[in-house]
Amino acid sequence: MRSSCWVLLLAATVSLPALAQDAVPEPSKPFDIKIPSAPLPGEPVLEQPIDPNTPKLPSQYPDISAEFNNTSEAMPIAVLQGLDKVSARVKTFDAIVGDTVSFGTLQITVRVCRKKPPEETPESAAFLDIDEVRASDKKRMLFSGWMFASSPALSALQHPVYDIWVKDCIKQPGD
Repeated sequence: MRSSCWVLLLAATVSLPALAQDAVPEPSKPFDIKIPSAPLPGEPVLEQPIDPNTPKLPSQYPDISAEFNNTSEAMPIAVLQGLDKVSARVKTFDAIVGDTVSFGTLQITVRVCRKKPPEETPESAAFLDIDEVRASDKKRMLFSGWMFASSPALSALQHPVYDIWVKDCIKQPGD
């Protein structure tokens, strides 16, 4: 009895790979992906395609939220921190709202900086425009949007050499 069980088990083990090879069909051609030409129900319809190279005007930054705007105070200076990934250099610097500061090949313009009062949950947020200027003097916009001090990865600059994040918003340098 035991020897017949072993024989059956051995036969099943030997024949399983052959069965598995027969069960998998060979792909005849690469997958065809079809993109629908009409938007799906509930999707917004764009009148014109979005050009990622179109720079935003300085006045076109959206509000964060009504609650944050009502409970936070506008500050004239943003404290930013930058990391050069090649040299491992970290630098903390102040940027006055409306002015442009440089970090490596990046030019950073702070449009708005808001901070919640000390009696609430600490939060600072800044609307930044970050451009890269190369040797050819050609300016390329890399980032335009809100960055939050408490969640730097929520809205981050995607760059192979530099990282920039908001540390705080202050009233006077050195605060």
